[in-house]
Amino acid sequence: MISINNLDFNYQKTKVFKDLNITFEKGKIYGLLGENGVGKTTLLKLICGLQKPTKGSCIVDNFIPFDRNPNFLNNIFFIPDEIVGYNGTSEKYSRNLGLFYPNYDHEYFIKICHDFEIDPTKNYKTMSFGQQKKAIIASALALKTEYLFLDEPTNGLDIPSKASLRKILANYCNEKTTLIISTHQVKDVENLLDNIIILDNEGVILAADTVSIASKLFFSYDQEMRSDALYSEMLPGGYINVILNDNNEESNINIEALFNTAHKNKELIKNIFNNI
Repeated sequence: MISINNLDFNYQKTKVFKDLNITFEKGKIYGLLGENGVGKTTLLKLICGLQKPTKGSCIVDNFIPFDRNPNFLNNIFFIPDEIVGYNGTSEKYSRNLGLFYPNYDHEYFIKICHDFEIDPTKNYKTMSFGQQKKAIIASALALKTEYLFLDEPTNGLDIPSKASLRKILANYCNEKTTLIISTHQVKDVENLLDNIIILDNEGVILAADTVSIASKLFFSYDQEMRSDALYSEMLPGGYINVILNDNNEESNINIEALFNTAHKNKELIKNIFNNI
């Protein structure tokens, strides 16, 4: 489990987090959402031990990430948005990376490459950006770490590759894994998510599982904008309206509408989901 308590973090004089409190449980897939600059990537780096909190704590399975304990490092992996080129085949890269991870499964790497329709014997630098992204994701999944963090994983992927990624990630996760996906492309992954965390410059607006969200908010598709809507947006053929779910109706969560609802009604959303 990842436990973040009363955490502050600054870049020199620039405040990123103040008194941040979040818990990430095992067996869950989290969507980490927020506008540019609110600290999504910084949060992932803090959890991985690439940054040190200014104040407060970040604990991962009793490890302090910034201590860089080998037993911590071999069970966690972070794929940044900007990937670094490698002069060699993706298969060689994956094998070399796997030397540091006790659960590395090369056959699983080859399988994912097949699912992604990429050639693991091809030189990494001759691949397109999308192929490089898929090769890195295949290598990361083959490490079989319990903690895996992906920053904008669908950037550079075409539509079939995004579908393959969703299927692969769904099969990868089990009761021991924690997967955090930071993304602006929420429609690419929304059906995967168990929990949604929305950040802004003041901290956490929303941290809740999708069942709780659907029980408290109703996503309605109507011909007109509703007067009782917390948020409305025109779509082809009508409007999506987000209202309080006072009648315990069932609806499918639209994460883009949820995000906009949370930003428009910050204090109300915090009160509804006890994120004060």
